[in-house]
Amino acid sequence: MEQAVSDDIDIRTTAGKLADLQRRIQQATHAGSQRAVEKQHAKGKLTARERIELLLDEGSFVELDEFARHRSTNFGLEANRPYGDGVVTGYGTVDGRPVAVFSQDFTVFGGALGEVYGQKIAKVMDFALKTGCPVIGINDSGGARIQEGVASLGAYGEIFRRNTHASGVIPQISLVVGPCAGGAVYSPAITDFTIMVDQTSHMFITGPDVIKTVTGEDVGFEELGGARTHNTASGVAHHMAADEKDAIDYVKQLLSYLPSNNLSEPPVFPEEADLTVTDEDLELDTLVPDSANQPYDMHTVIEHLLDDGEFFETQPLFAPNILTGFGRVEGHPVGIVANQPMQFAGCLDIDASEKAARFVRTCDAFNLPVLTFVDVPGFLPGVGQEHDGIIRRGAKLIYAYAEATVPLITVITRKAFGGAYDVMGSKHLGADLNLAWPTAQIAVMGAQGAVNILHRRTIADAGEDADATRARLVQEYEDTLLNPYIAAERGYIDAVITPSDTRAHIVRGLRHLRTKRETLPPKKHGNIPL
Repeated sequence: MEQAVSDDIDIRTTAGKLADLQRRIQQATHAGSQRAVEKQHAKGKLTARERIELLLDEGSFVELDEFARHRSTNFGLEANRPYGDGVVTGYGTVDGRPVAVFSQDFTVFGGALGEVYGQKIAKVMDFALKTGCPVIGINDSGGARIQEGVASLGAYGEIFRRNTHASGVIPQISLVVGPCAGGAVYSPAITDFTIMVDQTSHMFITGPDVIKTVTGEDVGFEELGGARTHNTASGVAHHMAADEKDAIDYVKQLLSYLPSNNLSEPPVFPEEADLTVTDEDLELDTLVPDSANQPYDMHTVIEHLLDDGEFFETQPLFAPNILTGFGRVEGHPVGIVANQPMQFAGCLDIDASEKAARFVRTCDAFNLPVLTFVDVPGFLPGVGQEHDGIIRRGAKLIYAYAEATVPLITVITRKAFGGAYDVMGSKHLGADLNLAWPTAQIAVMGAQGAVNILHRRTIADAGEDADATRARLVQEYEDTLLNPYIAAERGYIDAVITPSDTRAHIVRGLRHLRTKRETLPPKKHGNIPL
């Protein structure tokens, strides 16, 4: 509805003008009806402004375009023109560092995006790009405002373009705390990190009703596009929060590892490491089992090497055969990529390749060194993997490592077989320091497969002694090739180290690599095998 001047305010006086301003601010602050706010709270959801209050430092929020209103006259919209138009935008600080933010208000038009609404988001994104600060989008919207027609679609396109131009320049984080449907999903998809809330967030291109009409498939909101689906199956999301407070806390912690922009360094909390080997370091000497087929938890390796053992994992529920996340070494943030022998023996598959590739590129964009821990028997075999494009999609990981110019340190703990050896941050792709434990096995393939190929005729001719012959040949292959020393002889491995010395090697390596400068051939942009 139109905001009328109250009868008791004389706007011809200075005092009246000030009172009128306060009245308008109140109307903008409470743009959604009390009933709509109560419904929001009844669903266990916060309002747009409550979310901003939780996210930003107390008293730091500065609102932009508070009095913006839509101009549409279709379908009776001219009678309902609330201030803000259904989205709260502005800037503030998180832990004292500047950020820009927009928060969609489901209590106004169901958070539906219209022309002015989209312009507000585009404007705050432009502001973030000009000032070089992260932008955090809080998504809770029913989609496009149908009454405004193509103007809504145009607004989405403007947002997508800005998401793309800001990619790799400023960190972009999407908090999905309600519905995010149709074209709206593509903005979070382009951003660097997406956080969803269990049982509350839903993302999909087409909803359950449309799917049932077109394909006959019966599916609910949660199964189709809930937080669990996008954290485990699709890989769209990076964290599944228990509630909105957990989601916002995750964003705050995530920001502590990221720089404000691509021209600045991430936050550092300098703390010189004691390089003396401790009892805790010695635990790594007995971590890798004698049997190459017995798994161990790569989290143990990572936590032994990071400050205070703190590993901030991303996408832990998606492609668990590879681990990605952040930590600190001597107070400096680093990115971690590691095969996980506890899942699929650490094999690389389509999902793992894409998860790791996206993470490596994110680290490279924002000046974070990448530590890679390798125990990979190869790429996961299977008709499904081949038909779904493991060749093209696995190549993304090669591309990500080869184009990275940040410090790259790789540690091979056990298996590094075949093409997967090359892919996982090898010297050949440009890693700066490649280390291996004495337990490392670097070869074209494992002993059993190699012997079956190399000595097929010998084993066949052995008759009753075939098993004994195979065992002898396997042992011979293991003794000859399954070690780190042939690679070390050729300079593919810079040092074979005692596991308990790994922390000291990484610390010293990162100290020297802080001044690393590498320039790639000039180009408009590469053509990553999407």
